[in-house]
Amino acid sequence: MSDPAAEPPFPGPTTAEKIRLLPWALFATATNTVFGQFTVFGSVFVLYLSQLGLSNTFIGFLLSLFPFFGLTALFTSAWVARFGYKRTYLTFWSLRKFITAGLLLTPLVLARLGGGAASAWVALCVGGFAICRAIGETGSYPWSQEYIPAGVRGKFAASDNTIGTLASLVSVALAGFVLDRTPGQTGFMALIAVGVVFGLLSVWGTGHLPGGARLAAAEAKQQASLGKLGEALRDRDFVLYLIAASLVTIAWGPLGSFLPLFMEQQAGLTTSQAVWLQTGGLLGGLAAGYVWGWAADRYGGKPVILSGLLLIALTPLAWMLMPRFSPWSPYAALAISLVRGALGLGWGIGSTRLLFVNLVPPEKKTSYMAVNYAWMGAVGGLSTLLGGRLLDLTAGVHGQFWIFTIDPYTLLFVIGLLLPAIAVVLIQAIRTDSRFGVSEFAGMFFHGNPLMAAESLIRYGRARDERAVVSVTERLGQAKSRLIVEELLEALADPRFNVRFEAVLALARMPADARVLAALTEILAGEEPAMSVIAAWALGRVGDPRALPALQAALDAPYRSVQAHSARALGTLEDTASAAHLLERFQTQTDHGLRMAYASALGKLRVTAAVGPLLDFLRTRHDPSARRELALGLARLLGDEQYFIALWRATHGETGTGLAQAVSALLRPLQRAHVLPAAENDWRPQWTACADAFARGQLDEGAAQLRALLEQMPLDAFTLAGQAVLREVAARLAECGAVRLEYLLLALHALHEARQPPGLPVSAPPTIGA
Repeated sequence: MSDPAAEPPFPGPTTAEKIRLLPWALFATATNTVFGQFTVFGSVFVLYLSQLGLSNTFIGFLLSLFPFFGLTALFTSAWVARFGYKRTYLTFWSLRKFITAGLLLTPLVLARLGGGAASAWVALCVGGFAICRAIGETGSYPWSQEYIPAGVRGKFAASDNTIGTLASLVSVALAGFVLDRTPGQTGFMALIAVGVVFGLLSVWGTGHLPGGARLAAAEAKQQASLGKLGEALRDRDFVLYLIAASLVTIAWGPLGSFLPLFMEQQAGLTTSQAVWLQTGGLLGGLAAGYVWGWAADRYGGKPVILSGLLLIALTPLAWMLMPRFSPWSPYAALAISLVRGALGLGWGIGSTRLLFVNLVPPEKKTSYMAVNYAWMGAVGGLSTLLGGRLLDLTAGVHGQFWIFTIDPYTLLFVIGLLLPAIAVVLIQAIRTDSRFGVSEFAGMFFHGNPLMAAESLIRYGRARDERAVVSVTERLGQAKSRLIVEELLEALADPRFNVRFEAVLALARMPADARVLAALTEILAGEEPAMSVIAAWALGRVGDPRALPALQAALDAPYRSVQAHSARALGTLEDTASAAHLLERFQTQTDHGLRMAYASALGKLRVTAAVGPLLDFLRTRHDPSARRELALGLARLLGDEQYFIALWRATHGETGTGLAQAVSALLRPLQRAHVLPAAENDWRPQWTACADAFARGQLDEGAAQLRALLEQMPLDAFTLAGQAVLREVAARLAECGAVRLEYLLLALHALHEARQPPGLPVSAPPTIGA
C-alpha cells in the first residue's frame, strides 16, 4: 500500500470548473440581497429602528456592530483556515439567518416587557448576527479569491452587481409597497420573515461553489501567526490601500446609513419615498456596472478607483443643494442617488480587483484578508458609531450660509467631500502593473464616440457568424474610440480573412496608439500580401511617424503590391528622407503599377526634381484614372492641390462650363500679380475668346486658344517646375487638343499657382514660343 503522506495533494479546482460554477455565486447574491434588504441592511432596518424610538446614537451603535466584529478575524483566522473556508462560511452564514429570525419576536417583547427590553432584544439579535457574519466573512474572502479567476474578476463583479441590483430593485420596490400599506410593525415583520427564507436559499446556492478546503493545522497556524499578520502591515502598498479605504468608509459609511433619515427629516420625503430612493442608486449601479467591471479587467483597478473617487466626491454637494420640502425634492434626490450609484460602483469594483489581484498574494491570503477584514471592520464600526453620535450632538444646529442650508447632516456631507479627495492621493501612490493613469483612462471616454463604442462592444461579444462579426467590426472602427482597441486587435487574429481585413480597416480609423502601430507593423511584415497591402495603407492613414521604419523596409518586400502601398504610405506620412530613394526607383522601375505608386508619393513629397520624369510618364499613359492621378501628382509639385481638385470636380459634369469659368476667373489675378504685361486690353480679347469657346462646348477650339495664350505668356513669374509643366502642356495641346483633359487642368492649375519673384523685371520676359 502507498503511503498517504507521500501522495500528492488533491489539486484545486481548474479555471474552467470555477467559471462553470460561477452562476451559483450569482444565485447566492440574488437571494442574499433580498435577505439583506428585507432584514438588517438597507433603509428598511434603519426606519424600523427609528420607529422603535431609538436614538441616532443607539442606531449608530447597532449598525457599528456589523463592522466592529470584523476585529475577530485577527483571532479566528487560523481556526477558520483549519476548519475550512467554505465550511466556515456555510456554517455561520446559516446560523445568522436563524438569529435574524429572532427579530420576529420583537413585537412580543415590546408588548410584554416594554420599549427598553425590545431595544435590548434587537441589540442582542444584531450582536449575534454580527458575530456570525464576521466569522463567515473571514472564510469568504480567502475562498472567493480562490473560486473567482483573476482574469474575469472585473466582469464577474459587474455581473454580480447587476444581479444584486436587480434583486435590490425588486426588494426595495416590494418593501416600499408593503410599508406603505401596513400599519405599525406588521409590514416590517412580514419583510423579515420573507427575508430569512431567501437567506437560507442563498446558503444552499453557495454550497455548490468549488474550493475552500481546509488547511493543515500547522499551515493554518503559520499563515495566521502574528509574524504573518505583521508582514501584511509592513507591506507599503497594502497599508496605503487600507488607509485610503478607511477614509472612504469614514466618509461614506455614515452617509449611507443615515441618508434615509436625512430625507425624512430635512428634505421632506415620506418613509416609502426614502426607501424607494435606494432604487436610484441601484439603477445607477446597474447602468454602469458592466462598464466599470470591463474597465477594471482591461485597465486595472487603480484607474477605475481614481476615476470613481474623483467624480463621486462631488455628490455630497448635490445633497446639500437639493430642494427641500418641495414637490421636486423626491425627483432631485432620486437623480442624485442615480449618479451616486453609477459612480460609487467604480470604487467598489476597482478596489475589489486591486485588493484581490494586485495587493494580496494568494499564498498569504489568510493573513492579508484577516488584517483587511479586521481593519475595515474597526474603521466601519467607528465611522457608523461616531456618525450617529455626531448627529445627536448637532441635533440643534440650523442656519444658512450663502447657498447652503446648515443642519445636523452638514458636517457629514463635508466629511464625505474631503476624505475621498485625500484617498485619491494615497491610491495614486500605490504601485501596480497598470500602464494607464487616471487622466489617460478618463480621456478614453472623451475620444471618438464612447456611446457607439459601448454599444458596439456589446454587439461584438454577441456576434457569431462572419457577416455579423464583419459588420460590428466596421462599427467598432467608426466609433474611433481607444476603448475598443483590444477587440480590434483580437479581430486581427480571427481565422476568417474578411474579419481580419475589416479589422485593419477599422484600426486605420483609430487615433495613433502604440498597440495599433505594433499590430499593423507585424501584419505589414507578414507573408499574407493581401493583408500586408491594407496594413501599409492603414499605417499611412493613421498618420504616425513611428511607422516610417517599417514602411521603408517594406519597399523591399517580396510582393510588388506591398512595395507599392508602402511607397504611397510614405508619401502620405511626408517622409522626405525617402524622397531621393523613391525618385531613383521611379526612374529605374519598369513595372507600371509600382511607378504609379512612386509617382504619387513623389507628388505628395513635392520632389520638384521629379517633374520631368513625371511628365514623360504621363505622356505614355492611356488609362484615364492613371492619367488623372499623375496629373494630381504634378499639381502637388506646383502648389496646393485644393484648386486642382475643385477644378476637376467643376469639369467632371459640365466640362466646357467648368473650364470657361476657370479661364475667366484667372485673367484679373494674373494681371494683378504682374504675370501678364501691364496693358489689360492686350490680353482680354484672346482670354475672352478662349473662355467663350469652352462655354460653347467647343473644347478643341478652347484648347487651341489656351495653347496660343500659353505660347505668348512670359514664364518668369513661374517656378522652374511650373515652366516645365506649361511647356509640356502647350506641346501636348498642339498634339491632341482637348482629348487629354488632364493637360487642360494642369495648365489652369499652373496659372493659378503663378508668382512674381521679387525684384525680377517684367519687361521682355521669355515665353514658350521663344
